[in-house]
Amino acid sequence: MNHWIIVPIILPAILAPFIVLAARHHIGIQRAFSVAGVLALIAISTGLAWQAADGTITLYQTGDWAAPFGIVLVGDRLSTMMVLLTSVLALFVLLYAIGSKWDERGRHFHALFQFQLMGILGAFLTGDLFNLFVFFEVLLIASYGLMIHSGGDQRLRAGVQYVLYNLLGSTLFLFALGSIYAETGTLNMADLAVRVAEVGPEATVGIRVAAVLLLMVFAIKAALAPLHFWLPSSYSEAPGPVAALFAIMTKVGAYAIIRVYTMIFHPELEVTMGLHDTWLLPAALVSLVIGMVGVLAAKHLDRLVAFSVIGSMGMVMVAISLMSEAGIAAALYYIIHSTLAAAALFLIVDLVKTGRAGLTLVAAPPVSGAALTAGLFFVAAIAMAGLPPLSGFIGKLLILEASFSTDMAVWVWAIILSSSLIAVVGFARAGSVVFWKGQSVEYEEDAVLPDAPSTLAYAAVGGLVAMLIAHTIFAGHMHDYMQVMAEQLFAPVDYISTVVETPGKMSTTKEGH
Repeated sequence: MNHWIIVPIILPAILAPFIVLAARHHIGIQRAFSVAGVLALIAISTGLAWQAADGTITLYQTGDWAAPFGIVLVGDRLSTMMVLLTSVLALFVLLYAIGSKWDERGRHFHALFQFQLMGILGAFLTGDLFNLFVFFEVLLIASYGLMIHSGGDQRLRAGVQYVLYNLLGSTLFLFALGSIYAETGTLNMADLAVRVAEVGPEATVGIRVAAVLLLMVFAIKAALAPLHFWLPSSYSEAPGPVAALFAIMTKVGAYAIIRVYTMIFHPELEVTMGLHDTWLLPAALVSLVIGMVGVLAAKHLDRLVAFSVIGSMGMVMVAISLMSEAGIAAALYYIIHSTLAAAALFLIVDLVKTGRAGLTLVAAPPVSGAALTAGLFFVAAIAMAGLPPLSGFIGKLLILEASFSTDMAVWVWAIILSSSLIAVVGFARAGSVVFWKGQSVEYEEDAVLPDAPSTLAYAAVGGLVAMLIAHTIFAGHMHDYMQVMAEQLFAPVDYISTVVETPGKMSTTKEGH
């Protein structure tokens, strides 16, 4: 019996209380177990992704209860790819937290970090909407603890704002679940796909309400305009490694939209037809504009990066809203790119913060290790702004190509190209002020020079930048895989038949069989 698919959830769930109960006063032991756990997650998620690469869909039924009555975990190409991306990101973030000693500045960092991974990975693997809600709450609680790590009034205020907005999303989520359960009698995604398709035209009101509410919930998680207000303060005030880990959090919302609106409320479903291009696409374009204008207008480096996350999510949502195989494939490629680029930028911001008086975009004495930090910022900024030759440029080309045949093509092209120019200007302004103009400003005679960042911290940021470069070099192979993944998403017959019809505790099915 193969139980590997549940290990990415169980492993951090076991490590977190162990760290609290057995190693709370021994930071070295906490670090060792935390790093070992993340390395194990990478190995396991790599195996799961390899297994799913040929179209195999893995089903795990906890307690040997078949769907839709039992809790099921499902591993296909999309979910296993997101699990692998999260695990790789977690390793670099964890190494940076150790190298910069952020994990020593508060209590229970490593335990909360593991609980956060449990919530994120569970959200990607669950096959049930209610358990998606449960994992959302797990990652919300853990993320709040990580946000206020090491304290501070501003951080606490931003954390409260973050929790309030997300609790609003959780409340809407419960309303949506109640509506859809009242209409269909199930919350299993595969079973919902079957039952929603069977709902007659006389009983579609509840389904429409549920579809709109779910879209609003996932839009809050993805920081989509006009529901994005919680993100700039929350991400800019969070500790550097925490903000870097949060780069995957908005992708949970994007993942949920892709999963639910390609399988349950698919584009051909008459009940929800037009929801994507009528509401999602305009909101995505507005998010893209807000994010990139925020990059240009930001007066602090951390808020600049936070607004770039909003812009990148707008770009992802533009591709998703097209609801085509080409659009979803482009969105998935861009999700990997934006996650790595945003995480690298947040860690670079923390490098700057450790060697500078503040993050205000005014000329100040040069940061410690300015040359290396500036080089890393230059590469990450090029990637996030979408300049050639890195993966951001390739991702935008894919999105533009996917939108070419749509009615909104002119708007999509105009906004993406103009916002990219704005982002270039904003990042160039920030880089020149922090790294170039700072060279002409000298320290006062009695000033205490800041310490240079550690080698491990630089290695963690360099690892993320190297992943970005690899994502660019293997762009052809990655996009081919994303295209196959999109085809599987738009033909969910195997997924549905595996979850609903296959008896037994653990089973796998291969695409086309």
